[in-house]
Amino acid sequence: MTPPYSYRDDPDVPAFDDSAPVAVLDASCAICSWGARMIHRLDKTGRARICPMQTPLGAALMAHYGLEAEDPESWLFLVDGVAYADSDAIMKAGRCFGGWGRIAGGLRVLPRPVRDWFYRALARNRYRLFGRADLCALPDPDFQARLLR
Repeated sequence: MTPPYSYRDDPDVPAFDDSAPVAVLDASCAICSWGARMIHRLDKTGRARICPMQTPLGAALMAHYGLEAEDPESWLFLVDGVAYADSDAIMKAGRCFGGWGRIAGGLRVLPRPVRDWFYRALARNRYRLFGRADLCALPDPDFQARLLR
């Protein structure tokens, strides 16, 4: 496990406001765009940030945690400097935001290797199954304010 806030010591990761949760998602994936909109709806505090992995910050964070930004099979969810990926990211986001997001905790009934296998199979086929979308083109100004670019 990587120590909390380890990205702060990585010269390749630009400085950013990490005082609130940050979701690093594929901005061209329809299901990721849906996930970003869900974070926007569920986060009643309005503090969580969404960072497209196609940005310099997003790509650097992905690389820092050994993930591929060009063809990702995962996404990152950073909370208090700790990174979560795959199904753990979904469950942690659900716990952070509460409400309907807590349903994601039901994934715990599956052993981690099984749930991560399903997650990665979905991620590998995300464009074919769900198509593409442009996360950054969403017109909602409150949503746009959450984007880290």
